Amino acid sequence: MSPIGSSVSAAQAGRTDGARAGEAAGGRGPASKSPRVRNGRRAERLAPYVLVAPAVLIIVVLRLWPLGLGVSFSFTGDGERNGATVGLDNYAELIDDPLFRTALRNVGLLVLLLPVAVAIPGLLATFIYLRVPGHPFFRSDGPLNTVLGSSGVGPVDWLGDPDVAVFAVVGVHIWATSGMAPVVFLAGFATLDSALPDAARVDGASLARMIWHVIIPGLSRTIQFVVVTTMIGMLTSLFGLLYVMTSGGPEGSTYLPEYYIWVQQGQMSRPALASAASTALFLIMLVVGLLQVGLLRRAGRED
Repeated sequence: MSPIGSSVSAAQAGRTDGARAGEAAGGRGPASKSPRVRNGRRAERLAPYVLVAPAVLIIVVLRLWPLGLGVSFSFTGDGERNGATVGLDNYAELIDDPLFRTALRNVGLLVLLLPVAVAIPGLLATFIYLRVPGHPFFRSDGPLNTVLGSSGVGPVDWLGDPDVAVFAVVGVHIWATSGMAPVVFLAGFATLDSALPDAARVDGASLARMIWHVIIPGLSRTIQFVVVTTMIGMLTSLFGLLYVMTSGGPEGSTYLPEYYIWVQQGQMSRPALASAASTALFLIMLVVGLLQVGLLRRAGRED
């Protein structure tokens, strides 16, 4: 190679090296850009986990950890066998206890009454949304006792009849909690396309057809939420009513798992047995909730 060619090659190489060095110094080269990009992407990926970490920690410490302790405690004994591992003895005792079987039977009754507990506030919200004639009446409490008294209904021992008492307690619960569910339904109506009910009216659809073919499919997610929360409330929020109205009577006919748990824990001093009943109640709520959500989702897909 001639001296001139060698000089040109050397100059080009020098310019190339200088450009690379300048890019590296200015932050435009891979040597300096890659670490910053990688750190930024890593921080972006970790940000959601950092944000939810406090909530997860609270749930673990205040919910899951006590739940795990309760499940573990349910396999230990009471009284003379306090602290000793007894396996499934507490659960076997629950199955043999007629009061706990009554509580489970009442849970089944609550599941059967669940559609009524959801339909009543759902219909009230629907009447208000559609402005059915007389809809302001549904925003207030009616003189129910006067109506029943003037209808000729014979005297009923609402809290003294074992066949009626549980229905009386559930009825009071539905009445006492019927204000929240209509609010949730009305919030769901805010997401419903108002053109759909209008089109149904133009087509001459009756109120029943409009509810079945327009409102129920349009509020499927709201209905799922109300069904699950209502069921949880019926299984875990009736203790106060049972304690005040019936104390589990008459003849133990109004026992529910939560009242049974309180009796075993407080009156009978059987905390391990109460833990077993609490675990059984948790499993019942979990299974019932999953079944309800599954059925509602299947119904929504079929529609």
